[in-house]
Amino acid sequence: MNYIILDMEWDSAYCPRISRFINQIIQIGAVKLNESFEIVDTFEKTVRSSFSKKVSGRFTALTGITTKDMLSGIPLENAVTLYNEWAGTDTVTMTWSNSDLFSIIENEKNLMRGVKFHIEKYLDLQSYIQNEMRVLGFEITSQIALGKAAEMLGITTDNLELHTAKDDSLVCAALLKNHYCESRFNELIKDTQNPEFYKRLLFKPTYLSDIRSREIDRRKLRFKCDVCGSDTKRLGKWNYRNHWFSANFSCKSCDRKFSGRVSFKKLYDNVVVKKRICEIKVAQKSNEVNDEVQSVPEKV
Repeated sequence: MNYIILDMEWDSAYCPRISRFINQIIQIGAVKLNESFEIVDTFEKTVRSSFSKKVSGRFTALTGITTKDMLSGIPLENAVTLYNEWAGTDTVTMTWSNSDLFSIIENEKNLMRGVKFHIEKYLDLQSYIQNEMRVLGFEITSQIALGKAAEMLGITTDNLELHTAKDDSLVCAALLKNHYCESRFNELIKDTQNPEFYKRLLFKPTYLSDIRSREIDRRKLRFKCDVCGSDTKRLGKWNYRNHWFSANFSCKSCDRKFSGRVSFKKLYDNVVVKKRICEIKVAQKSNEVNDEVQSVPEKV
């Protein structure tokens, strides 16, 4: 088995055929690794846009790819065909975050004539490396850029041009080789031939806004008193604002009153529930009752 680290640079441009902006792929770069994660080959092609006569200044500033470079490139279908021949079969393809997959899907749908990237098995390398950083004791609370991850893990990039497809792939390869754990790595490999793979990828999480929805677990609408732990009684109707349901509650034992807040975020195969207990604040110039900003999360 070989391992492919794939990277792409894309530029946002208005596509007249579909009457909207699209992230058109301008450069494809990749490295091929053997089972020891040694680099055995590299790939890089610049793509000539099928509808745009120039690249944006921001894109050039970020990647160093000029309009002249783009116009000297090859059609996207040709570049992908060459990439597929180079990549071969029996491979695990990795990208730094799954954002490249969204770009691939968008370009395949709107710019390519039946040619598709050949990806058999897939792994989100950003997710894997961030997990390994947590194992090492780093506090990771949000997605980390490739250059920042390399800096934090001591990977030198002095001789590389970050934000060019092939060199970004080389940085990814160094991160993987230095921080490989077989069991945790294999757990993240996904089979793209499974219909659930792209359904899950393209699913857009949404917040449930109808308190009567069958997807809402009614038990999650109950609150325990945060002072004495006793059952509470809801005092009024649920209100919905900014993804949160809220209602006032009163403790049956100690008469503690508070505002209970709960949100339900629908993911592909489950619903994430968050709960908070907030103090009730009475406005000075009216009888309106508001929740204070400060709150205490309730254990779910």
